[in-house]
Amino acid sequence: MPLVRVDRPHPHVAVVTLDRPERLNALSIDLAIELAATLEAVGDDNTVRVLVLTGAGRAFCSGLDLKDYGVVPGIDGLQVGQIAQRSMRVYSRLVTVLRGLRQPVIAAVNGPAYGGGMCLAMGCDLRFAGPAATFNATGIVNGLTSTEMAAAWLLPRQIGSTHANDLLLTGRVVEADEALRLGLVSRLADDVVAGALTTAEEMARFSPYGLAMTKDVIWANLEIGSMAAAIELEDRNQLMLGFTENLPEAIRAFDQGRDPAYTDAPRRDLFTGG
Repeated sequence: MPLVRVDRPHPHVAVVTLDRPERLNALSIDLAIELAATLEAVGDDNTVRVLVLTGAGRAFCSGLDLKDYGVVPGIDGLQVGQIAQRSMRVYSRLVTVLRGLRQPVIAAVNGPAYGGGMCLAMGCDLRFAGPAATFNATGIVNGLTSTEMAAAWLLPRQIGSTHANDLLLTGRVVEADEALRLGLVSRLADDVVAGALTTAEEMARFSPYGLAMTKDVIWANLEIGSMAAAIELEDRNQLMLGFTENLPEAIRAFDQGRDPAYTDAPRRDLFTGG
């Protein structure tokens, strides 16, 4: 039985749903492997411009399934340390898969996002929270570390080191209103999936090339060491989009009082003077 569901409510929007509601969508090895494969398959679909990631039932993702976490495949002949390392990588690579997608991903956090579930949300490009959304760095509570799945890298960049230290070291639960105040999420919505879909459909009107390049630069500039280097990267990506028909189409659409239809086709007038 599939553990991840994909729906296409809009021609250019895909909704990826963790579908283990009886386990609060807890991360098992099987779910993590299927989720990574699903995200990559949806990401390879050139008709998809925006993804929404959410959970079935009353939770977004409750973190590692402590009762039924499964066994990583392909471990014949390996020792315990090697098996443990491969198991960890099954989970941690989910964040790099999300980062590597061309499409922006909106996390529609409909309920508890604990441990690895909070990390999944942090790995998305946008985070919206419903009234029942709660966030918790569960590792420290369970006798482990809260620094998993890039949490210690992502969270300080998203909410600052002071707030990140508070969440990662205390293991306290953060509810939706505080998550908004901290900057962990950018919006609250009574029906968070519907709100995420509305935003995704609005974003899908934009150039898919422009969306992809904007996402790339946002993430890359989190790792760039100077403003000058960041500007150099931004300049080049803006020039790349400037060589398409998108800006002339935007001008035509504005003059004609209609919505632009972006094709990302090469610009025809740059070298012809027409």
